[in-house]
Amino acid sequence: MTRPTGSALRLTVFIGENDTWHHRPLYSEIVHRAHAAGLAGASVFRGIEGFGASSLVHTSRLLSLSEDLPVAVVVVDTEERVRAFLPELDALVAEGLVTLEACEVVRYPDGDRGAHTPGPGGEGP
Repeated sequence: MTRPTGSALRLTVFIGENDTWHHRPLYSEIVHRAHAAGLAGASVFRGIEGFGASSLVHTSRLLSLSEDLPVAVVVVDTEERVRAFLPELDALVAEGLVTLEACEVVRYPDGDRGAHTPGPGGEGP
């Protein structure tokens, strides 16, 4: 797994919560493939309301019959690694929106939960 710092590329895949790949949630398949590809990280965000190409508004409001809420899968890594992952999405995403945005990684913790940076004067957090 890479630990990007500085210039990076953010990949966002907008799909429906009910979209599947071989009877598995599509968002889960994307995350697992990103992990297998060694990308720095992936997160899934569930929307509470939205619409796409169908122009049908999906909402989480109680009185709505819609259950297919919008989902965004976000991956951030170096441009080279994100672009190398795009063919995986071509095979997976039949309907949806895929965007790429340049971004800057300003912090990526090393995972050492016991370490901390002392505050001013050397005191703890």
